[in-house]
Amino acid sequence: MTAADAAVEAVATTDTLLVALDFDGTLSPLVDEPMSARMTPGARAAIDALAALPRTVVALVSGRSLGHLREISEHDDSSPIWLAGSHGAQFWIPGAGIEAAGDDEADLALRDRLQQRALDGTAEMTGVWIEPKEYGLGVHTRTADAATAEAARSLVDRLVAAEAPSWRRRTGHDILEFSFRHEGKDSAVAHLRERVGASAVLFAGDDVTDEDALGALDAGDLGVRVGGGDTAATLRVDDIDAFVAVLDEVARLRRAHVS
Repeated sequence: MTAADAAVEAVATTDTLLVALDFDGTLSPLVDEPMSARMTPGARAAIDALAALPRTVVALVSGRSLGHLREISEHDDSSPIWLAGSHGAQFWIPGAGIEAAGDDEADLALRDRLQQRALDGTAEMTGVWIEPKEYGLGVHTRTADAATAEAARSLVDRLVAAEAPSWRRRTGHDILEFSFRHEGKDSAVAHLRERVGASAVLFAGDDVTDEDALGALDAGDLGVRVGGGDTAATLRVDDIDAFVAVLDEVARLRRAHVS
């Protein structure tokens, strides 16, 4: 048995398992229109199968705002799947709904002002989309040419540096994000672990921000990196289909363990 096989078996047979997963690039292909992203059928079937097992909690952990995450994951109020949006600044809990978080009116006013200024400043830049986020904004450049993408990022970088230098800056696949909340996917997973009493965690992601969580996992957890890039993960897979095969194997082993 390889070390990766042993790690998969260990999480599959733990007492209470938290399966915490990034969405874009991990369960859903990266797409030019961010709100058109949807899980692959295999990914949907795999997480539904895991969520149906005893002592097994599935959570989506995303940089998307909670509302957008619910839309793209086709998540409704009857779902057993937990959600952590905005890199862990927002949570949706099965049976309870949204966990409210109080925010300062001055932060929200600054957010609105910077969103509008970013929108105005990039309005003529082809292929650039400014995403209004709950706690800041995102600059999407997937369909922009290289020069336009750099101009958009530079413009918003200067804007935020001048008016909100304490905001957290993140980069990802063709996106630059800013937020007045400083939570990360590491703190999101830690919060979920505590809330559900997980004895082990399987976390998977494909991007730079996912490394916050992958690098903070405990011994006995399993981190999976989907695709290339430097990683702290125990296991790397080539693509979504290969990751779905890992989830299917965890479900198979766990079904035998908890039944």
